Amino acid sequence: MLEFTEEQRLIQREVRRICNDFDDEYWREHDRNAAFPADFVRALGEHGWLGTVIPEEYGGAGLDPLEAAIVLEEISASGAGFNGSMACHGAMFIPRSVLNYGSEEMKEELLPELATGEKLLQCFALTEPNAGFDSTSITTSAERDGDTYIVNGQKTWCSRFHASDYMVLVARTTPKDEVEKKTRGMSLFLVDIEDAKEQGAVDAEEIEKNVRAAVPSYEIWFEDLEVPVENLIGEDGEGFYQVMDGLNEERVVIAAEAVGLARVAIERAVQYGKEREVFGRQIGSNQAIQHPLADAYARTTAARTITYQAARAFKEGRDVGEAANIAAYVAREAASEATDAAVQTHGGYGVAVEYDVERFYREARLTRIAPISDEMILNYIGEHVLDLPRSY
Repeated sequence: MLEFTEEQRLIQREVRRICNDFDDEYWREHDRNAAFPADFVRALGEHGWLGTVIPEEYGGAGLDPLEAAIVLEEISASGAGFNGSMACHGAMFIPRSVLNYGSEEMKEELLPELATGEKLLQCFALTEPNAGFDSTSITTSAERDGDTYIVNGQKTWCSRFHASDYMVLVARTTPKDEVEKKTRGMSLFLVDIEDAKEQGAVDAEEIEKNVRAAVPSYEIWFEDLEVPVENLIGEDGEGFYQVMDGLNEERVVIAAEAVGLARVAIERAVQYGKEREVFGRQIGSNQAIQHPLADAYARTTAARTITYQAARAFKEGRDVGEAANIAAYVAREAASEATDAAVQTHGGYGVAVEYDVERFYREARLTRIAPISDEMILNYIGEHVLDLPRSY
């Protein structure tokens, strides 16, 4: 069993208390209508949870990724699933770019508003249609023109664009064919979305999807967007390394969200197995029901342990590349097994919206491809852990 401090157990209780105000029907309705759960995110902000990892000097709680993982796991496990956890995890972690690399003036101006949810930095614009996981091949450009950068290009799968006041944009300040190393020449920018709209320099179109529908994703086009030089985050040309710096942290918290999803799926399946009677007895007494759920529980327990071992490595300042990738991989496997077993336990009702497990099943499938695919995680383990030749 995992050992949490009293403070961490208090975090669990407080987050559960907030989540109890948002019942299953709330999440069904928001998923059905593809409606962003703004009031849920607002409630988290009002109670200080959006500022979990923002230092106290900037108005945040000053906690670590371990506590952030606890928050997001509990949100997912409450029945909110990924519609709940992914509605707010961007607000908790995208500001890391500003915290780690932004100027002091930028931090002092922006972070206090983000910590309370008064303003939201929820959108991260990296992926492009013709680049995919090959981030070094992005072509969105940011050309210096006096005191501004002029941005042109296209991004895709940018989540929470219309639920954000700001975005972090990754663009090439030097074309790929003009740098000695392909990872050079990329830069990060803080974009004021309202300003971009007033310029008439940004256009966004929502991508229709049936997974995590309450948290929309967009294609975004930039045409001669003017971004002030002071909105450059960190050093010009070093953006790739700045992005990579935050990926392990993201993988750990998404692993925690997947564990939460597995937990709630198993909980709903066990409840149904006790209540449903066929052939004069509870279906939960059948090994065909018990064994898949017991297996899912074992996998979930193991994944949860590995996830928090990785989170503790952050807290202790240790290298987490291997631990973070393994946590992400086993947690999404656990979520897939648990949600599949939950649907099977419910039989025909497994695809009925009113029982929720079909929603959990769809969300678990998403983890296998986003924000990074299983294959890319296995590539990392093969190359960096097993020391095998690079495969791509």
